[in-house]
Amino acid sequence: MRKRRAKKRVLLPDPRFNDQLVTRFVNNLMWDGKKSVAFKVFYDAMDIVNEKKTDEEKSALEVWKDGLSNVMPHVEVRSRRVGGATFQIPMQIRPDRKVSMAIKWMVSYARKRNEKTMAQRLAAEILAASKEEGAAVKKRVDTHKMAEANKAFSHFRF
Repeated sequence: MRKRRAKKRVLLPDPRFNDQLVTRFVNNLMWDGKKSVAFKVFYDAMDIVNEKKTDEEKSALEVWKDGLSNVMPHVEVRSRRVGGATFQIPMQIRPDRKVSMAIKWMVSYARKRNEKTMAQRLAAEILAASKEEGAAVKKRVDTHKMAEANKAFSHFRF
């Protein structure tokens, strides 16, 4: 935009859990504007998580939030040109970007799984992330390793 930064839109909380983060997740899960389908997939996945979870005192929503926080990266590398050479510079990530990246990774790696329905894939990815395993957590670990490997270039920060 030329003039000013776009205003943050207020998300309505979802009907079942009354949580804005769930709506944000469902918006990333949604394809072709089919929000009701995305909500059905998410709620079915939460029912599957509720059946399969090992920790009895946690609800399915808490397991999902734990999984999401396990996927959240804290540092990332950004490209910066310095004197003709491009360096990968490790940077701290803003809190809203952390959440966005975690949601995107979780949804994309759930889509790549081999289970039969999307709800089963998502549930399996949520359970794996809550146990600190699975592809989305591996992505976070790889991102952190990349930042650690390029720590020598952190003095080029902008």
